[in-house]
Amino acid sequence: SPLAYASDPSPLQDFCVAINDPKDGVFVNGKFCKDPKLAKAEDFYYSGLNIPRNTSNPVGSTVTPVNVAQIPGLNTLGISLVRIDYAPNDGLNPPHTHPRATEILVVVEGTLYVGFVTSNTDNRLIAKVLYPGDVFVFPIGLIHFQFNEGKTKAVAFAGLSSQNPGVITIANAVFGPNPSINPDILVKAFQLDKNVVKKLQSKFWWANN
Repeated sequence: SPLAYASDPSPLQDFCVAINDPKDGVFVNGKFCKDPKLAKAEDFYYSGLNIPRNTSNPVGSTVTPVNVAQIPGLNTLGISLVRIDYAPNDGLNPPHTHPRATEILVVVEGTLYVGFVTSNTDNRLIAKVLYPGDVFVFPIGLIHFQFNEGKTKAVAFAGLSSQNPGVITIANAVFGPNPSINPDILVKAFQLDKNVVKKLQSKFWWANN
């Protein structure tokens, strides 16, 4: 059978600042581009990643993205950034995937237990405890997580190999979509009691909606 390869298109110009108004714009990689002669410094700028985020939520973490939605000049450049704040003791960036990006993470404060799971049929956990200055890579598309093992807050920054990497949080996607997945499917897939599945669906559905 024939093979097909796909990736973000390589830019054919210096940059393609994303705009929402299609008037006089050129559509490139999911966004319209403004006239490059009208580009300004603000199109390539974001401020505020030094500000700690509130982690008072059920998982005890907050992700602050800096992608094409925040910096329109990132369009077609194939890169983005996030700051992740973790609450003390058990702050968790729960198991998730980035469908369009590999992630490289650096810890700047605290202690994190991080890992990813390889694809079927191995499903092997590759994990490590990280300290400030340590770096870890999560390959594109694989389920991964970060967990704060320390008694103080933790902070990490991560680069991603897409201007719009996307994120699929596993529990939210499985138990919280709208409309809901038939509980019988989840009972069989996860080998759970139906009442447990319905409880999880109710919990995650309200969290998502």
